[in-house]
Amino acid sequence: MADRLKNKVALVLGAGSVGEGIGNGRAIAMLLAREGAQVVGVDLNLAAAEETARLVAAEGGEMLALAADVTQEGDIRRVADATLGKFGRIDILVNNVGGSIPGGPEEIAPEAWHAQFHHNLHYVYLSTRTFAPIMVRQGGGSIVNISSIAGLRHLGNELAAYAAAKAALQHFSRVVAVRYAPQGVRVNTVIPGLMFTPLVTARLAQQQAGGDAEALIAKRHARPPIGRMGDAWDVAYAVLYLASDEAKYVTGAELVVDGGLTATTR
Repeated sequence: MADRLKNKVALVLGAGSVGEGIGNGRAIAMLLAREGAQVVGVDLNLAAAEETARLVAAEGGEMLALAADVTQEGDIRRVADATLGKFGRIDILVNNVGGSIPGGPEEIAPEAWHAQFHHNLHYVYLSTRTFAPIMVRQGGGSIVNISSIAGLRHLGNELAAYAAAKAALQHFSRVVAVRYAPQGVRVNTVIPGLMFTPLVTARLAQQQAGGDAEALIAKRHARPPIGRMGDAWDVAYAVLYLASDEAKYVTGAELVVDGGLTATTR
């Protein structure tokens, strides 16, 4: 199919990539553009957002790259003004910012604990607070939040703050979905599992395997029943469905993209 998002404006928060290659946010921005959306891609690192914009343009799409710290309400409002100034509307919002630190309650300092919630949950409150009313005034829209299976299960890595924040994000999404459903704004969550993105070698190998990326990659490939990790495009296609009119009767839903991994645990 083509042009599934024709005449729609999509805002992707976290549209760059950690390390070289294509992470979830970059794949999401590229795929939404391929399907006809005009995209605004936001990242803390402007160069990362601009690289995504370059890839979108190379495929004939359109993306406005912006730098912003989306955990700051002033930056969120600046992004809203820039998007409305450029395209006049916002039909799709993808909240793709996040990140984890290892440890439990004894290892994670209070300031780091609060920072994890700020980074993984608070910004979604800020973006929803800003963009949902805009969508209501337009007559509808779609918000897709990116969570993690860490919010569903303990899968071997102690990520207490991250897991708690992602679990909270999932329930926040359900509550907000009910709030805005009568006003035509759908809110859904994509829950990725173990994905093979640049993040694995750029950050997780050091956090979880003492820098041995090869060992970590092999371990992660072996865990899902499907026999391998997924990739950024698996996440992007889930977002595309929920963002599109094909999901017009879907809200408050959670789409798990994990190769069956959470089905093997209780």
